[in-house]
Amino acid sequence: MSDLLTLEEYRAIADGLTLPDTSFVDGGFRPAKSGKTFASINPATGDELAQIAACDADDVDFAVGKAREAFDDGRWRTLHPAERKQVLIKLTKLIIRYRRELAVMESLDAGKPIQDCELIDVPETIHTIKWHAEAIDKIYDQTAPAGEDAMAMIVREPIGVVGCVLPWNFPMLMMAWKIGPALAAGCSVIVKPAEQTSLTALRIAELAMEAGVPRGVLNVVTGLGPDAGEPLGRHGDVDMISFTGSTDTGRRFLGYAADSNLKKVVLECGGKNPCVVLDDAEDLDLVAEQVVSGAFWNMGENCSAVSRLIVHEAVKDELIDRIMAYAREWRVGDPLDPVNRMGALVDKEHFKKVCGYLKKGKAEGAAIVLGGEHREGAYVEPTIFDTDGSDISILREEIFGPVLSVVTVRSYDEAIARANDTEYGLTASVFSANGKRAIRAARAIRAGTVTVNCYGEGDITTPFGGYKLSGFGGRDNSLHAHDQYTELKTIWVDLADRAPEDAVK
Repeated sequence: MSDLLTLEEYRAIADGLTLPDTSFVDGGFRPAKSGKTFASINPATGDELAQIAACDADDVDFAVGKAREAFDDGRWRTLHPAERKQVLIKLTKLIIRYRRELAVMESLDAGKPIQDCELIDVPETIHTIKWHAEAIDKIYDQTAPAGEDAMAMIVREPIGVVGCVLPWNFPMLMMAWKIGPALAAGCSVIVKPAEQTSLTALRIAELAMEAGVPRGVLNVVTGLGPDAGEPLGRHGDVDMISFTGSTDTGRRFLGYAADSNLKKVVLECGGKNPCVVLDDAEDLDLVAEQVVSGAFWNMGENCSAVSRLIVHEAVKDELIDRIMAYAREWRVGDPLDPVNRMGALVDKEHFKKVCGYLKKGKAEGAAIVLGGEHREGAYVEPTIFDTDGSDISILREEIFGPVLSVVTVRSYDEAIARANDTEYGLTASVFSANGKRAIRAARAIRAGTVTVNCYGEGDITTPFGGYKLSGFGGRDNSLHAHDQYTELKTIWVDLADRAPEDAVK
């Protein structure tokens, strides 16, 4: 979309930003009713960016009321589909206009490398919203084969008020993944961003209002999870929750739904994703490049990150040498410097957690073959552990950092068994020169997305979500995402030609 600027230019943009710091409800910025705030911290420097409104149950209740009012009076859901499409396309144009501002804001707030924000996050956010907007007037309802005496129409209606609870690793893009199909369906939406990363959600809500999204249709409630997230999950007038984040928190939202109004819940949770490299894998340079990207992109703070490299002994040594060579090219440092491929972890708490796994891996007997170091500013070097395959925490638990653990196998069957030896099932990768063998492996691995001879998550046209503890209730992306923001209704019309006396009977 655009060429990268220099560090000095990005710093100048950062210095000129006016950062939003209150919730956005019913078309305007509002402080928390309590007047409380919390600090938004730049993880790379430890400096305070802003004091953000610390909303609580009262603020959530107010936002839900405004969202319900907007839904019930039809100011958005009853617009002609082409009109809703044009509003969302205008939103994408506004995001394009302010793309650099949003990219810098995201980098400051989340510690993400500016080159990722500029070249991946912002363009994908735009593409996602536009793709779902374009789908609005191209999704058809159905009729059922009811015979000559009846007509059965199957229609979709917007589900109502939707709560979208976002993670901190891809704040802007995950917002787009959710509000794109939700707004396309005609729902009213309340976004609860992660407390670490509230800024871009607030700015996009403001731009949506400018684009013509009516008051009350897109709201952002900022605050801590127990104070704002839980009340949203428990609210009896919220019809659906779409959540992306940890499996433990996802379980809580299922509980909140059970304890309240049985609202629909869609969860996209954690992963412990395998990359299987078989003995006939070719072009090991390509394999190494893909593994490094999968393991260390976004500092490993990615639910679909490659965290387990399951590699056949015949190619292991050569592959590890090439992986280490590529990994050394991933410079770590100031997120606003476009030469750096890795920035800071999102906050001090998460930094301590990841550093704890570095210590655990060593204590459990795994050998560090690359990295293992960390430094002030929440920076962790790309790290590779070579393990003996025993059941240790770095192979079992989601680290959510730039840590890759290697397991050596001796056969295809052992590789598949190792890949499936996890309670998660989000993504996986398979590398093999034998097409049939690769497809058999992809079919055998229990994961929502399996890539062959590459690392990735598919694209906007393919559903994204997981098996087992990685997901529940639906999928993000693709036309399938639209289904979860709608209710199916059957309308049955009697067309039978009956005699008058039959009608009386």
